[in-house]
Amino acid sequence: MTVSLKDRITEEMKAAMRARDTERLGTIRMAQAAIKQREVDERISLDDAQVLGVIEKMIKTRKEAIAQFESGGRADLVAKENAEITQLQAYLPAQLSSGEVDALIKAAIAEVGATSIKEMGKVMALVKQRAAGQADMAAVSAQIKAALGG
Repeated sequence: MTVSLKDRITEEMKAAMRARDTERLGTIRMAQAAIKQREVDERISLDDAQVLGVIEKMIKTRKEAIAQFESGGRADLVAKENAEITQLQAYLPAQLSSGEVDALIKAAIAEVGATSIKEMGKVMALVKQRAAGQADMAAVSAQIKAALGG
């Protein structure tokens, strides 16, 4: 039996407490709070795919914050956000290589039968389903757009 992602996060929180790793503990608690908030809001118990979605959203938020902090000249906050991203990425599955992403896009385009940019949504939905947590969807979106001649 495999351990759920939520259970893994809880176990790593306990380990961070024992090791007195305050930075890691803070990031893990933030992730747990975001997961719990979504569970309470939607009155459901999140599965691994939904937990991955929450973590991906947290990473995206931090990347946006980094851009703001860099423009404001706050190197200390940029470093903090980068450290949190690194810790959160540990919960994501292994990232696909660019070649694997290209192959996935080509297969999705062929499967959907997409010939123009108008069908980008169908292709994106299929790729997103197959590469959940394994690729930066913003970059994938740009690649799909280029492949469809957009």
